[in-house]
Amino acid sequence: MAKTLEFPVLLRLIDERSAAFRAAVASAPGLDAQVPSCPDWTLLDLVRHLGGVHRFWATVVAAGPADAPPAERSAQLSSTAPQEREALLAWAAESTELLLGALREAGPDRGCWTWWAGSQSPQTSGAVARHQAQEAMVHTYDAQITADAPQPLPAEAALDGVDEFLSTCCAGPYTWPYEPAVVDYHATEGRSWRLSLSADGVQATHFPESGTEPATAAAASARGTAGELVLALYSRIPVDSLKVDGDARIFDQLLAWDPDDA
Repeated sequence: MAKTLEFPVLLRLIDERSAAFRAAVASAPGLDAQVPSCPDWTLLDLVRHLGGVHRFWATVVAAGPADAPPAERSAQLSSTAPQEREALLAWAAESTELLLGALREAGPDRGCWTWWAGSQSPQTSGAVARHQAQEAMVHTYDAQITADAPQPLPAEAALDGVDEFLSTCCAGPYTWPYEPAVVDYHATEGRSWRLSLSADGVQATHFPESGTEPATAAAASARGTAGELVLALYSRIPVDSLKVDGDARIFDQLLAWDPDDA
């Protein structure tokens, strides 16, 4: 895969996206508003979720190398979140600072437990920072559309987000239960990725910077801005809102596929 963003950049993105998240929550009609992209959640649920996630991963990173996650899950850590908006936003800001503090203390190379042990992403605090930058970015979008003020995803974070999603959430020694296939993702900013799917495993690769096309043609491809690709990968927008070529059924199979069950 392509070289990831530097650790300080990832920390900045977590901080910036989390601040944008809180700003969207502050501008929304109320905490009882339903989140269109997460229809089972209210805005209160969304804030509790992201704050709990930040507190959980702060605990994971601080614990260092481990074979299992800490006993406290993110749902437990979010259970004491305030219900009044001003206090809730202060709790959310504190949650982000706990995560950033743990990451700064650990640095990018310290080992820790992660749920993506079999993927192409390493089990390090740097990989946690990379994934949390994406989590904050996508949930900021969730909060913004709830406040009826969606903004495009920042290109810098979104370009890394496509790469991070494919390498962390898709690629690994997993059994692809459908017919073998090759899928390409093209960002209009000039980067492309390939996902090779087979019963022997799933591999994510980055097209050469020179723009040289792979020798093997893809069975399907999707094209859009990096932000649109990220939102489609996280099921925030439909894949068919992108420019799709080839066998579109493969994208439906990818959305239904759970690598942990493979």
